[in-house]
Amino acid sequence: MLGQQKFHARVMQVLRDSKVFGTLEEEVLGDLANVLEQQDVRGGGKVLEEGDPADSMFFVITGRLRVSRHNRDGSIMLYNEIRPGESVGEMGMILHQPRTADVTAVRDSTLAVLQRGKFEALLLRQPLGLNRVFSQAIFDHLRHTSAVSKRHQAQAFVVVPLFMGAGASEVARSLAEALALLGRVQHISPSEERERESKAAQDGDGKDRFDALEEQFDFLVYEADATPSSWTRRAFRQADQVIFVANAGSPRDRGPMEQRLNEEPGFSMKRQHLVLLHPAHTVAPEATDGWRTGRQLERVYPVRSGLANDFGRLARFLTGRAVGVVLGGGGARGFAHLGVLRALHEAHIPVDLVGGNSMGALIGAQYACGLSLDAIREQTRKFAEGGERLTLPLISLVAGHRVSRDLKLMFGDTQIDALWTPYFAAACNLSTARTTVQDSGPLWRAVLASNSPAGLFPPVLHQGHLLVDGAILENVPVEAMRMRLGTPLERRPGNGTIIAIDVDVQDDMGVPLDLKRLSVRSKLKQLVTRSSESTPGITEILYRAGHIGGLNQRAATVAQADHYLEPPVAGFTMMAYRRAEEIADVGYRYAMEKIPQWKL
Repeated sequence: MLGQQKFHARVMQVLRDSKVFGTLEEEVLGDLANVLEQQDVRGGGKVLEEGDPADSMFFVITGRLRVSRHNRDGSIMLYNEIRPGESVGEMGMILHQPRTADVTAVRDSTLAVLQRGKFEALLLRQPLGLNRVFSQAIFDHLRHTSAVSKRHQAQAFVVVPLFMGAGASEVARSLAEALALLGRVQHISPSEERERESKAAQDGDGKDRFDALEEQFDFLVYEADATPSSWTRRAFRQADQVIFVANAGSPRDRGPMEQRLNEEPGFSMKRQHLVLLHPAHTVAPEATDGWRTGRQLERVYPVRSGLANDFGRLARFLTGRAVGVVLGGGGARGFAHLGVLRALHEAHIPVDLVGGNSMGALIGAQYACGLSLDAIREQTRKFAEGGERLTLPLISLVAGHRVSRDLKLMFGDTQIDALWTPYFAAACNLSTARTTVQDSGPLWRAVLASNSPAGLFPPVLHQGHLLVDGAILENVPVEAMRMRLGTPLERRPGNGTIIAIDVDVQDDMGVPLDLKRLSVRSKLKQLVTRSSESTPGITEILYRAGHIGGLNQRAATVAQADHYLEPPVAGFTMMAYRRAEEIADVGYRYAMEKIPQWKL
């Protein structure tokens, strides 16, 4: 608990740093600070409850609060965090309305409380200034505008082993090293904390160390004990995010540590992750989906011991700095993706998550498997030149057996959740008229669905639904990437970086003005004579029909991406697979011109 003098000083600093309340004159600011009451809440403690009378408002001085609501089925819907310098409850207090949501302390927190009676008395003394700032506070609340202008806020993580010997010490140390590339970081191990507490007791040092750490560092990594000790519980309360650690091959059932922490107040309010630690030279990671059962994990991260790149990806995801690359469809023009990926590598821009549609899904899947760019180019070219047999056109023009067979050979039994680089493929679900994002199950099937244009190939059947090439709705699945790149609370621009690559050139599909009707005879004549005045055939018509949705909403797709690349590949036909190296080079040179202009 802060002493009265220290509490008053911290309150004044919070109010001065506020974009709204910081505009008050110093005399009015001091008057407001004098009527605020200190309230200390342990992590997990309830601050406000939905439906209760609103007779006060709160300023957060230290710690974190989380806004949440209960669904009818009893599940919890998490909303925004309220951080030091921000306020909550002013609308209900002023408008005399019941609380609209629950507010829970995520960390041990100190709050400054303004009771309605004291607010009304203060309003009589300082009517002009307070009316103005509270009106602005409500306006900003409705517009979701941050009220904090310059207060430093550290992110805190607790690394918790699920079982004895789970490697939490290595994960905490490696994560701290990765975070050090992003800002100032402090790793606190159990032995160091116990030694410090012993020394503090001898010296009579009662200073709140966590507040001091919050001010000194950008990231705090608390390493928990392998047992639910007092230090583990305290570190858990101070953390915003929980990182459980398990070794690959460990039992997936809940252990005693996890069960004990699950009983801690506020457990469901924290962002939770699982690091699945593998030996350094592991070729393919353990599948992660089974670890989600019975847990509310945001993500499962397969990482290799001692591999800095894996821990770098983990750090970027945890801090909202991950980079997602979206690859669109476009036939042979999709080889430009390889050139852009090469340029990203040379610019030291990581690819933390890759997703795509059609040709982009095929290239992205091979990239997620760890193949070199040259190997992807040659394997894709051979695959695309394999041809396909026509069939009785009752369901599709071609049977699709060769494509399905070759994709099974290419990817084998690989599951999407057993890749080091997270991956998804987009497809259009004809049954629901929505985009289906495939981020689990067999990799070959996801790529096949995304590469099955409606009418040309038979739909892929999955759980009773019909899946086809996703370009019908969105050829460059940026929205799907945003949903997977952001946290459940922050799926919006600014949380992570999305690089989208669009190779779907909008070719002119007109016909001569004097042409009255498309006919089989005229088309056959053009094919035989190789006339320069070509009219569209069934393949071109089906392709354009299958891409019309993506072309129509391109402006919305562009707006959702942080960087949208359109390599100049119009000079290449959709079937120019033998020019793969040339197309990739066009993508590379284009990206090398664009990347220096980015602010990353």
